[in-house]
Amino acid sequence: MSILRPFLSRVIRQGQLTVIAPDGSREVFGTPAAGFPDVTVRFASRKGMRRIVLDPRLGAAEAFMDGEMAIEQGDIMELIQLLRANTPWDRGSKLKDRGPVGEAMDWIKTRINSINRRSRSRANVAHHYDIGNDLYRLFLDADMQYSCAYWPREDMTLEEAQEAKKAHIAAKLALAPGQRVLDIGCGWGGMAITLAKLADVEVLGITLSEEQLALARERAAAAGVAGRVTFELIDYRDLAEREAGRFDRIVSVGMFEHVGAHNFDTFFRASANLMTAEGVMLLHTIGRFGRPGSTDAFTRKYIFPGGYIPALSETLAASEKSRLIVTDVETLRLHYAFTLRQWYARTLAHRDEIVAMMGDRFFRMWTFYLAGATAAFESGGMGNYQIQFARSRHALPLTRDYMAAAEAAYL
Repeated sequence: MSILRPFLSRVIRQGQLTVIAPDGSREVFGTPAAGFPDVTVRFASRKGMRRIVLDPRLGAAEAFMDGEMAIEQGDIMELIQLLRANTPWDRGSKLKDRGPVGEAMDWIKTRINSINRRSRSRANVAHHYDIGNDLYRLFLDADMQYSCAYWPREDMTLEEAQEAKKAHIAAKLALAPGQRVLDIGCGWGGMAITLAKLADVEVLGITLSEEQLALARERAAAAGVAGRVTFELIDYRDLAEREAGRFDRIVSVGMFEHVGAHNFDTFFRASANLMTAEGVMLLHTIGRFGRPGSTDAFTRKYIFPGGYIPALSETLAASEKSRLIVTDVETLRLHYAFTLRQWYARTLAHRDEIVAMMGDRFFRMWTFYLAGATAAFESGGMGNYQIQFARSRHALPLTRDYMAAAEAAYL
């Protein structure tokens, strides 16, 4: 009997997973079912199997990354989909690979790992974003939007969905010519450049990534908006001390996940202080459905050190302390799943270039990351929130009609 049987026999009920041990023996878990993949994995050593027994999530990732577990039928996306689909969050199921003590330890490690003082924040950003712009060009859209796209129609291209996302966000900012806009976590500059073009505003984009900063500046110059769009390598906390009350609008897309629960209050206090009395902010963030939780060990170690996905309750509670008014909340339930599947497909299509650039182990790690994230948004407890805040109840129109009108005009 495989040492994996106690775990897999509890989890795999629908769909089929065949496990081939190092000695060639086979065990089959689950039964074929419509909508569930059939996957076959082969272990090169018992060490790889033991790693999964000791820590199913991190162990499976590292066994796959190190070549101790190979997928002979299906791929890593289908393997993780099979596991997640058998334990869907919205049906009250759970991948039971942790007891109460293990969950408590994950909670503690997440909180310690995400304290994120200034020097640690910069190092964490460099770990993920300074690995080379060429990698990101291979799987992102042409504008290099590394965040959830917006899919009014499922048959859109990734480029169309990312353009729709920017228009959707711009509409919620209620922009007017001449406003000063701050983009916290500006990435490669696409959002800042788009806002300047759409609404004749001035934009300051800030980042902690040197790679992103250099390319964002190049792109602003190439787009002919360098006079109205500037970028700076600075922490939002330091900017708040220097630029209090200077911005009419703030946008932050895909950055709040890096703030860390310890700094939620600080982030909203800084944001409130940076805005004018009539200021408005649009926060686009990955969010956790249900109550607060913890970051898994694989993500903490390899992908986003210092990162933490917030529950909506945590986010809103922190904003209330700075007397920000929550003026609108939208939950994007499946939009990131669609986005991630596009990124995954493009990553596979550029396998040879990525392996030549980063190596086989990195490629396997990256596909594991994208596949795991996809499953989390399709059947796990993750989604996206767009939350609009204002300092004054008079800062925005009385109804939401202005959003739809502006969005239609921008597209």
